[in-house]
Amino acid sequence: MTRAAAGVGDEPGAGRYRLLQVRILRRLVRAPEFGVGVAAVLIYGFFAVVGGSRGFLTLTGTTSWLDTASQLGIIAIPLGLLMISGSFDLSIGSMVGAGSVTVGVVTGYLHQGLWLAVVIAAAVALAVGIGNGLLVARTALHSFIVTLAANLIVSGLGLAISLAVTGTTSVPVAVSGLSAKFFNWHWGQLSVSTFWWLAIALVGGWVLAKTRAGNWITATGGDPERARRAGVMTSRVTVCLFICTALASTFVGVLQAVQYTTGDPTTGQSYVFEAAIVVVIGGVLISGGYGTILGVVLGTLIFGIASAGLFYTGWDTNYADVLIGILMVVAVLTNNFLRRLATTTVKKGRLA
Repeated sequence: MTRAAAGVGDEPGAGRYRLLQVRILRRLVRAPEFGVGVAAVLIYGFFAVVGGSRGFLTLTGTTSWLDTASQLGIIAIPLGLLMISGSFDLSIGSMVGAGSVTVGVVTGYLHQGLWLAVVIAAAVALAVGIGNGLLVARTALHSFIVTLAANLIVSGLGLAISLAVTGTTSVPVAVSGLSAKFFNWHWGQLSVSTFWWLAIALVGGWVLAKTRAGNWITATGGDPERARRAGVMTSRVTVCLFICTALASTFVGVLQAVQYTTGDPTTGQSYVFEAAIVVVIGGVLISGGYGTILGVVLGTLIFGIASAGLFYTGWDTNYADVLIGILMVVAVLTNNFLRRLATTTVKKGRLA
């Protein structure tokens, strides 16, 4: 009699425990970074098994994919914020080249200081970012068209100016001292790019998750008209985010110019697609209004692991793009499935 009574008394508690488990599961599945987090663990595990004996798990192997991910991640984080707001930026590739060639021309050809080159490159980025943002915010032109045009204009001007001034597209960079170390120092085998990436990720994650600006970014991408009626300054959000993507891309160009001691206006075009790929893999909706910085970071890690990990498998590295393309399709399908699963209702203590 006592055991029966105890069993009856335990049922509400057990039911509440099961309901709590379901709620935690739903919250976990609903997170944009859930699917890409699982994928990152699986992909790392795959390359650890296949390429571990060839050096993938060594410090050199780890820093190789971190270096690949870090410079891409510096661009991908502001691009992720921009895509969450509902816009896109194809001019990031030309801005990397603009930053790189500016350092080359100013330091290697005009023999001026690195900081002057950085100021000039930042001014160019500011102008391009404002131009892109205003055109998208104030006209009916889609960001794809605006930034595609900007990419062609900036890359063409960079190439023409480099040839006219120096007679070549590859300008030697002449930097030294503390200014050079600021953009090219190492902690052990870790490059400074990794630390810049982590710092930008922390700032971007805080802005998106903890500030009013983050709410405005998500609202602008979700329903811009409703956001405007609610008092969100959608035009200001768009312009500021385009400035951020231009500055981040230019910063990567400066890093590359100092690290590789060469300024080249043609460098950086691969980032146009790679940055967008890792943002989408990270769970950000192309249509906007959904995504997290943690998801973008994990998407970038997947790209870095897959790109560098293929080398340690002994397979043909020409298949790297094939692998990344498959990962992108699988990531989008998985994220769509998880979002649908997260919207289901709780019935009888399980996801229905």
